[in-house]
Amino acid sequence: MENTITETTNSQAASKQTIKSLFNWLGFILFLAILFFTVRFAIGIIIVEGDSMAPTIGSGDVFLSNNVLYDLDRHDVIVFQDEKGFDVIKRVIALPGETVEITSGTIYVNGTPMDVSSTKGIPKDMLSVTVQENAYFVIGDNRDPGESLDSRDPSIGSIPENRIKGEVVWSIKPFGKLP
Repeated sequence: MENTITETTNSQAASKQTIKSLFNWLGFILFLAILFFTVRFAIGIIIVEGDSMAPTIGSGDVFLSNNVLYDLDRHDVIVFQDEKGFDVIKRVIALPGETVEITSGTIYVNGTPMDVSSTKGIPKDMLSVTVQENAYFVIGDNRDPGESLDSRDPSIGSIPENRIKGEVVWSIKPFGKLP
């Protein structure tokens, strides 16, 4: 009789240990799933190729983007998907409903000249354009003609919100540099 009680107690202890082990594995798998979805959808890693954002951002720089909770404003650097599916990084200079024009190399937003202290080059003149609702006018920091394919090109125009993937928030390389 004593052997039966001991076997039952050992069996119950082994069963509890198996359940505990199962819950530990499920917790670990859940942690990995949350980590995967966070990295895959909430945070983006952008490796810059090209000099369209020079001098602020150089080719080979690496950034993190917030792809979930962002509220875009003028001067923010964003990541959007172009028509071919490539990720592109540019600076927002005009918000929905605003007008943009370039006269004598100066960019005007709603008639006010833009600050160009962190840019390079002189852009070509452009007639006044009104940014559509739910879209943003973006431009590279390298304003020389032909250096940045951006909203100044009529074939690209303003970038609709649904093509914007996120806002650049932190630099990995060079470390800590914000665009």
